[in-house]
Amino acid sequence: MNILIISNKSPWPPKEGGPIAMNMIIEGLINEGHKVKVLAVNSFKYNISPEEIPQEYKEKTGIELIDVDLRIKPLPAFLNLFTGRSYHVERFISKAMRKRLIGILQADDYDVVQFETLFVAPYMETVREYSGAKVVLRAHNIEHRIWSRVAETTQNPLKRWYIRHLAKTLRSYEHQVVKQVDGIAAITEKDADYFRRFQTQDSRLKVQDSRFKVQENITKNENSRLTSHLSPLTNIISIPFGIDLNNYSVPEPYSGAISLFSIGAMNWIPNAEGIKWFLHNVWPDLRNEFPDLRFYLAGREMPPWMLRMNIPGVVVVGEVEDAREFMDSHHIMIVPLFSGSGIRIKIIEGMAAGRAVVSTHIGAEGIDYTNGKNILIANAVCEFVDLISLCITDEKRTGKLGREARQLIETSYDRRRIIRELVTFYQQLTG
Repeated sequence: MNILIISNKSPWPPKEGGPIAMNMIIEGLINEGHKVKVLAVNSFKYNISPEEIPQEYKEKTGIELIDVDLRIKPLPAFLNLFTGRSYHVERFISKAMRKRLIGILQADDYDVVQFETLFVAPYMETVREYSGAKVVLRAHNIEHRIWSRVAETTQNPLKRWYIRHLAKTLRSYEHQVVKQVDGIAAITEKDADYFRRFQTQDSRLKVQDSRFKVQENITKNENSRLTSHLSPLTNIISIPFGIDLNNYSVPEPYSGAISLFSIGAMNWIPNAEGIKWFLHNVWPDLRNEFPDLRFYLAGREMPPWMLRMNIPGVVVVGEVEDAREFMDSHHIMIVPLFSGSGIRIKIIEGMAAGRAVVSTHIGAEGIDYTNGKNILIANAVCEFVDLISLCITDEKRTGKLGREARQLIETSYDRRRIIRELVTFYQQLTG
């Protein structure tokens, strides 16, 4: 099959959640003998120089990066309040991106065009106009749910109101797109069920009021074209993140002093907020009980407050070259997430490495875990303290927890099996 993947950021380098998940699909499809072309937004925040991308990767993906200014601008953000449109999505609309997409679609015939995240869905009309390919949304999250949860934990009333507004407009857009794509490949079964429930609740399948239409200056003729692609039931499947287990050695028994660790991109608000909560509420009690305990923090884009802090026992590592090597060097993974959606790729990787994981239920969403067997779920301060203390004092049980976690990944998250399920889904759409 010939697949065009349009993404909201470069899948290379695969060093944080989104790019890792994208690259898993891209590499997996290529390894199964399919042709893949990648067109990606290149922003100021996540800027990749083409020279940084290995030549081999360029040749097998034909990757092209288009510079798009995603920076928040006060005046456009303010004016957007009166439009009813999603400012999150509106920032991704680019004439340069559309122009290059047209050229790509005119140069080759594609079986499937896959949007990596909701944010590049504004280019759906262009795909419909210049290609007969089936359109698939790769839903990494229920995007509006992330912002609804962020709003719930925001103390400032004005900021909370604004974030709720962003969540509301994003939800309207998300629901509109769900009705216009040919298929949805959700990253978790829970997210897939959400889309199915929405589909059941709203099966009228009409193009909504113009203020909620897909945001690329759609003419009446274009509206008619989009309507013709709506089907009574969008095909929906769960395609989780998959691991190439050859890259993860079977874990060895723990040795040396037990240490805690956390790894994740800190420019993602839920990650930074979760770590701040843990350091303020959980860490003091743990240090009182275990004075020699160390907590290692790794990840890209560490915020200034994290780099400046001087908390006994906390080691800020920053960005690491090899995440697997970092995880292999420590013992207990901590995931204190209280907002977000989708699947936590770092948990999957930690489990594959045989690490014991202590996470909130939101952090572990989308993973087919069994609490107490292959992960420990904690949602309150006392639960985190008690469960981490148990891991530290009972190394035999902690080792078994890690082995069971590895077994779960071997059974349910093997990349080759998942990619074959995705290809079967594509074939059903195009057949």
